[in-house]
Amino acid sequence: MRLDAAAERFESWLRNDFVEVNTQLEEAYFAARSESLEGRPDLEDTKRELACAGGALIERVAAEYTLDAAACNRYQLLGAVGFYLAACSRHSVDGEYHGSLRSAWSLAQLLGSSLGVAPRYVFAHQSIYNPAECGAYRRFTSLPDEQVFVTHNGLAVLAYQRAADALRRIPPMGVSNPMATYLFEQASASLAVVMRFNRALAETLDVDRFYFNIRPYFKPYRVNEVVHRGANAGDFSAINEVDLLLGLVSAKDPFYQSVLAEKYPFLPPEDQVLMRRAVGEESLPDRLLAEAAEGPPTPPLRTNGELFLAVCRAHGAAYSFHHHQLVKPFLEAPAAAAPPEQPVRPAAADR
Repeated sequence: MRLDAAAERFESWLRNDFVEVNTQLEEAYFAARSESLEGRPDLEDTKRELACAGGALIERVAAEYTLDAAACNRYQLLGAVGFYLAACSRHSVDGEYHGSLRSAWSLAQLLGSSLGVAPRYVFAHQSIYNPAECGAYRRFTSLPDEQVFVTHNGLAVLAYQRAADALRRIPPMGVSNPMATYLFEQASASLAVVMRFNRALAETLDVDRFYFNIRPYFKPYRVNEVVHRGANAGDFSAINEVDLLLGLVSAKDPFYQSVLAEKYPFLPPEDQVLMRRAVGEESLPDRLLAEAAEGPPTPPLRTNGELFLAVCRAHGAAYSFHHHQLVKPFLEAPAAAAPPEQPVRPAAADR
């Protein structure tokens, strides 16, 4: 992505001073075993530096920005602005210094509206829309656990996307097509890779570091008058495509419809297209049953039916592991021992 002078200065700040300031604050929080610290003059000065320096840089970006950039570039810029807004919210400086955030809010809203997505950063901005420079992608901090979390989750996302891509290629060729056998095998293998990356994440990520120093950047934050829900590593279409194509859920089910509708604004634009397509696709088990009803199953149909069940088992195993070995120990258990969190509120001057 080619950047103008203002955007280059902002990007340089994000990759250097921004990371240094966040890391300094996180080390102070972690030493106190607290999610945040208020009232310490040295830390308040650091927070003020973060809000004011980033706000000034974004103001210059917004002044020069036009919407003639490619959609991919606009989406990446939305993520860059979102990194700043998420950090301000994480350090509770989006209220007192809200004047510094005005340009960031305005630019984020403009970019989100032009793309048809929520005007906040999502996990896609940390992973597949996060261009690396000299082998390093954009991060909030230099803490090793942040890199562990983003890299392993990002790799799992890529594996889910490979599984979804294999499954969505089957309907046009037919479920009894011998070539579909390869695609079922690819889907199953990809879901096994999801499990491998999830296991590595569970074994490597430190619970306390994640809960105190990484998770807070994923929380809800405000853009203008609206508080947008937090980022989620599952905000991609692939896992829902797999659900729908395997027939494990129905697009006609009111509950699942609400899940998809809530998730839709937080998907990357091209994932929104894939999600809409998946909702209207006939499921693979319906196709298998329809062909089996026409007469004795052929060897390819029998083979592919067995492979379909293997894909279902692999998908269920990955989901179960994620819930029991990642969600419960890294989110639910620490949250049960932590004090209640304060909701994100509008800045005092705007009430």
